[in-house]
Amino acid sequence: MSAYGAILTPSRTAGPLPTTRWRLNPTSKYAPPPNAYLTIHHLTLATARAVPGLLVLLHKVFADELERGLTYPQEIRASEEYTLEMFQAYYFAADVLVAVMGEGSLSVDVVDGEDVQLGIGAALKGRDVEDCVAGCYYVKPNYPGRSSHICNAGFLVPPSQRGRGVGAVLARSYLYYAPRLGYEASVFNLVYVNNTASVRLWEALGFTKAGLIPRAGRLKKVDGSEGEEFVDAYVFYRRFDQ
Repeated sequence: MSAYGAILTPSRTAGPLPTTRWRLNPTSKYAPPPNAYLTIHHLTLATARAVPGLLVLLHKVFADELERGLTYPQEIRASEEYTLEMFQAYYFAADVLVAVMGEGSLSVDVVDGEDVQLGIGAALKGRDVEDCVAGCYYVKPNYPGRSSHICNAGFLVPPSQRGRGVGAVLARSYLYYAPRLGYEASVFNLVYVNNTASVRLWEALGFTKAGLIPRAGRLKKVDGSEGEEFVDAYVFYRRFDQ
């Protein structure tokens, strides 16, 4: 539920969007083999439930991120438990894209956004989800009704997959999938200014800073010391390529 009440997603052709393949580029901390890749899978809650251990893993990663208190505005208080049911109701309220690490590398160049006939079960190839699910994101309308053509997204990368360029792949694929889900543009309401990796990423992908919200989040301290601090946040905007 948002400040506007329940928000319906844009109407579009029913059914999941095609699975796509995306190259995994080197980072300062990680040098993947040539033509290493991820596959991105468009899932519903029902199809996610059919993958053993997937929802349990994503719930744990998201709950841990909320507990970390640095990137999402939701707060888990000391007396509260963020249950699997709460996660499913929030994260799977609209469309979810899940990335799976490719097994090995390909013998041909990887083309970003190339359609592949591959379900998520086949992509896992019997591997544990903890070993090969590289990340995920939801795509939802940011506003209701007459402004529901503008979407928002929330990204997750498990700690074991960080520093490998996964976040950049998820962001690039978001620019591919969101227009195909019926959206014209994207707004990120709260990108905290101390989340420098996200700020650099969205700037590099052509997002503009539409505004600055002073003292937007009461966050835990980045250095891990005791206490909390108020942090400003950017509002990022981009219209999708037509």
